[in-house]
Amino acid sequence: MREAPIGVFDSGVGGLSVLGEIQRLLPNESLLYVADCGNIPYGEKTPEFIRERCSVMAGFFREQGAKALVLACNTATVAGVADLRRDFPDWPIVGMEPAVKPAAAATRSGVVGVLATTGTLQSAKFAALLDRFAADIKVITQPCPGLVELIETGDLHSAELRTLLQGYVAPLLAQNCDTIILGCTHYPFLKPLLRSMIADDVSLIDTGDAVARQLQRLLAERDLLAQRPSQAVKFWTSGDPQSLRKILPLLGQTASNVQNFDL
Repeated sequence: MREAPIGVFDSGVGGLSVLGEIQRLLPNESLLYVADCGNIPYGEKTPEFIRERCSVMAGFFREQGAKALVLACNTATVAGVADLRRDFPDWPIVGMEPAVKPAAAATRSGVVGVLATTGTLQSAKFAALLDRFAADIKVITQPCPGLVELIETGDLHSAELRTLLQGYVAPLLAQNCDTIILGCTHYPFLKPLLRSMIADDVSLIDTGDAVARQLQRLLAERDLLAQRPSQAVKFWTSGDPQSLRKILPLLGQTASNVQNFDL
């Protein structure tokens, strides 16, 4: 089982930001990635729909022999991770959550902004994070409709994207945010563009590296860390495989192996 792959999925290409962190920390691990592009964005779907997709993904990765599962999507984690952990109690499962705790520790002004999808911001899990870690700071939330869809086309720089992102960031800066949480796995790909809009002393925080570390810990506990060099990442998409092939190199991945996902 040490050399078995790890399954990673997201509503689209955003989870590739998490995949990249896993590759950096755990270079021996073989990875399987499903981009559920045919159903994007999860942030606008019902919790029931997302739970069903999580179940489909878990079943697929189990069939592929995956030794662990990573939900590289905040919205999917909110809706589905509890059910998956109940259904597969002996399977290492890692989810995402907005980085409220590290942001609360990092802020100097006491004001933290959150860029995220509507589904994440309206979730009980997010409310619980605020109650637990942000009682003494001001948190300004900003839903960001449209960003995911543009990133899914490989757009990281256009004037349209810049205008949209500026409109979401400006209210946070106007209220003296010195720390901004990137609460969707798509958003780390916008860090270079964001950096051109904000001062150097404003921190951008996401949780991809923390997810990779948690995965490493769970695998080590079970003596499941791979010992041999990894295989090439295998990709599937419920959208257009050719579109994913074009986008992967823009997001740091090799596009040699993309298959259709029709479940």
